[in-house]
Amino acid sequence: VEKKSNLRTPYQRDRDRIIHSTAFRRLKHKTQVFVNTTGDHYRTRITHSLEVAQISRTLAKYFKLNEDLCETISLAHDLGHTPFGHAGEEALNDCMKTYGGFDHNIQTIRIVMLLENKYYNFKGLNLTFETLDGLIKHNGPINNLSKFNNILGKNFFKKRIDFQKSPSLESQLASISDDIAYNSHDLEDGLKAQLFKLKDLKNLPIISSLLKKHNKKFKKFSQDLVLRQIIRETINEMVKDIIINTQKNIKKNNIKNVTDVYKSEYPIVSFSKKMNLFDISIKNFLKEKMYYHKSVVQKTNYGKKVIKCLFLKIRRNPKKYININKIKKSNIDRSICDFIAGMTDRFAINLYNKSK
Repeated sequence: VEKKSNLRTPYQRDRDRIIHSTAFRRLKHKTQVFVNTTGDHYRTRITHSLEVAQISRTLAKYFKLNEDLCETISLAHDLGHTPFGHAGEEALNDCMKTYGGFDHNIQTIRIVMLLENKYYNFKGLNLTFETLDGLIKHNGPINNLSKFNNILGKNFFKKRIDFQKSPSLESQLASISDDIAYNSHDLEDGLKAQLFKLKDLKNLPIISSLLKKHNKKFKKFSQDLVLRQIIRETINEMVKDIIINTQKNIKKNNIKNVTDVYKSEYPIVSFSKKMNLFDISIKNFLKEKMYYHKSVVQKTNYGKKVIKCLFLKIRRNPKKYININKIKKSNIDRSICDFIAGMTDRFAINLYNKSK
């Protein structure tokens, strides 16, 4: 237990520790979709995390919830991501198959509790219980603990986390803000990269009506500017929908305090049926047109190859790359995994090129 600070609430302190962490800084060279070697304007994980924090703070303010907690969970939620987006995660999970596997959400917990060491008196960042609970349940209550046990060790949380209970509203807001941010922004990045055209969006609900509404503006303004407007209004529609729908859920579940939230059916924070269909249709559209686009798949396959080669290379001679004196023999593979997961896209590419 740490002494309280006179200047900051515990949640502000959590947020500041996340922002000052090495893992957070590295997010500026990790990509969501593109392997970050070309083009300056695509979003990286750091800009994505800031955008999620902005949306979730707006929602937290509206519901009079804890804005700092919301922001902290939003800023930290992607710390555990590997280089090369989800392809990197798949590759690392394959490498670690016999040693417990890999999961980016659990890796976030490893980072904030074990790997970021900047303090004399404790390991990790010593974040509040509420922040940890929110990060653990980023995608809702957890019924199967086998991955946690494999990656962190049994009873790592010493019974302090009730995995089956719902996460806080702040955590739920951070999670849905993540969805809003990456849907709308991947649409923008995909259009800029010319992976699809604006007219391809006309079958998506909500966007189709916004395209009609802005149709005349294309004569007067650049496509980029009109697109920005459409994306902004899309985010706005989604945020408004969450507010209306969450208010209904709070009423329906008779939520009066945080205990009611933990005991309630998950999720309380959610889209309406109509908006949910829109969310699914955007995700399917992006999968087909962007994530599985042949130029993106080429890059993601290269990313997978880099990670698999690095893992084998480092495993052959771990002490050349990591300080293994302090590591138990049984944990060496996990430490190699931590090392690779922490890499930025370009660090991984450079190390791979050097070690060929």
